[in-house]
Amino acid sequence: MIAIYRKYRPKNLSEMLGQEAVSEIIKNAARLDRLSHAYLFYGPKGSGKTTTARILAKIANCEKRQQDEKFKKLGEPCNQCRSCLEIDKGLAMDVIEIDAASNRGIDEIRNLKESIRVSPSSSFYKIYIIDETHQLTKDAFNALLKTLEEPPAHAIIILVTTEIEKMPATIVSRTQRFHFKRLPLKIIIEKLKSIAKEEKIKISDKAIELIASSAGGSFRDAESLLDQMASFKIDEKSKTKTIDIENVEKILGQVAFIRTSELAEFLIKNNLSAALEFLSSINENGYNLVQFCYDLIHYFRKVLSLKFSPDLEKHFSREMTDQELNIIKKHSKLIDSSKETEKIIKLIKSLIQAYTEMRYSPFTLVPLEVAIIESLK
Repeated sequence: MIAIYRKYRPKNLSEMLGQEAVSEIIKNAARLDRLSHAYLFYGPKGSGKTTTARILAKIANCEKRQQDEKFKKLGEPCNQCRSCLEIDKGLAMDVIEIDAASNRGIDEIRNLKESIRVSPSSSFYKIYIIDETHQLTKDAFNALLKTLEEPPAHAIIILVTTEIEKMPATIVSRTQRFHFKRLPLKIIIEKLKSIAKEEKIKISDKAIELIASSAGGSFRDAESLLDQMASFKIDEKSKTKTIDIENVEKILGQVAFIRTSELAEFLIKNNLSAALEFLSSINENGYNLVQFCYDLIHYFRKVLSLKFSPDLEKHFSREMTDQELNIIKKHSKLIDSSKETEKIIKLIKSLIQAYTEMRYSPFTLVPLEVAIIESLK
């Protein structure tokens, strides 16, 4: 059985959701036969960098593009010719993927320098995809630099990284750079709903929202989580997979947004007794308190930021649902005095201190309780 994230991996640039600018530029380059010999794809994990690199490899080597001028104007691979199918299956001899996390030394790059000079065995281009490039050693980067300066006409090198700041400027300057953005929550939710429908997975909207938000902007992580949840519960009569938000919370050990907002309201309204009782029930149910504290910090950060800069709403809308944003806005309006503002600032500072202590303490609940009591007493 194929994993969901592999089964639904985009096969052409038009399917790359959330990265329209990158897709359009590469499409135009393909239409005009102006593909570069060196690319740098950077951005957060799961945003489609390696997938785009593989699609680019298919475009460069697509046999139909070489034979059909009309099709070539689409700037896409055909996904039907021998070359495209081999790349999709990971069988293409001329598409070499290197994981720099485990092959980071100068010897691996020297091997690349030697092999890159040899013409492709059965394709138009030799494609080298170097994943996690920032993990290469200094000597390996120096060895790679020479190859980037004088690449053979039949080779394309695609560097992929989540940490561009660790890349040497000399390497970066010799590539075409493409920034992959963190994916908006709404796009991830819509794709998960589409996959759930296709896979006949019965799942509530709230459960999908929690899965999507837990993925931190990563399609791959969201799809992997959905795959994990899909085997959690099966109705014996209908054999239909059913997932609700309680199932997701139990598996992830993570509290849904609605529970975080519930505690936040107790804190904003200074209801210390209800806040401590709520916190006790969260702890008894075995949720991850460190993650809960982290979520609470970011919750109040948004509440406070929105109070002083309402224009931030358009930025927050990328990572929240409309319902969640409305709750944040409601709580922001509850802070209507300088005294209330000072209380929330003090609370955020206390929560940050508690988060630091909780990560290394065997008594994870205590720092969080103390932070809340000190801020509300």
